[in-house]
Amino acid sequence: MPVLRACVHYIDIFTDRSGRLLAWLALAMALMTTFVVVLRYGFNVGSIMAQEAVTYMHGCLFMLGTAYALKHESHVRVDIFYRNFSPRTRAWVNSIGGIVFLMPLCAFIGFASWNYVSESWIVRESSPEPGGIPAVFLLKSVIPLMALKLFMQGLAEVLRNALVLVHEPPG
Repeated sequence: MPVLRACVHYIDIFTDRSGRLLAWLALAMALMTTFVVVLRYGFNVGSIMAQEAVTYMHGCLFMLGTAYALKHESHVRVDIFYRNFSPRTRAWVNSIGGIVFLMPLCAFIGFASWNYVSESWIVRESSPEPGGIPAVFLLKSVIPLMALKLFMQGLAEVLRNALVLVHEPPG
């Protein structure tokens, strides 16, 4: 069981640190949006690259923040019955949900997006807009990365719930 606790611990550390670092992207996105608005309405100047940068940051923030949201139970949950369950029953529900739904979904997203992303990398896909960011392939790379991060955190949650089911305190 110490190996399971260590695995949960290290995945949690990775998720927490990357999530806290990612949170700064929200500030950068707000500042960039302010910059775009001031340019547009204050100086009548537009910047496609700055507008696309906001879109890129938004995509990264939400796609890469999913694992952090899962870890901190900030995801949407319909808990009409769940809130009344015992900790052991919750552990069963969470484990089964992770194994049957979450982890296979992450694997599907990862595999299904692989060709889409690799083809974008092969041609070094860039923005169709003149003056846009010449790195659409980087933005598309966030899709399998999100699947991997969410899969890892899903695994940590399943292991954490397994520890509850065998009466070991999770790490």
